[in-house]
Amino acid sequence: MDIQKEAMYQVTMSIVKKMFHANLISEDEYRQIDTMFREKYEPKIGTLFVDLEPEQR
Repeated sequence: MDIQKEAMYQVTMSIVKKMFHANLISEDEYRQIDTMFREKYEPKIGTLFVDLEPEQR
């Protein structure tokens, strides 16, 4: 397991989630970004800490 990749995924998705809650991106964009970064970082544990479906605004 690559700890740096795990951390980068979690940090990235934390920022993306904040963007979603600030109405800067849509839920569809959130999901697209999540898919893109899952492919890039291949997190094993990080997905447990990131919501697949962000809470409603």
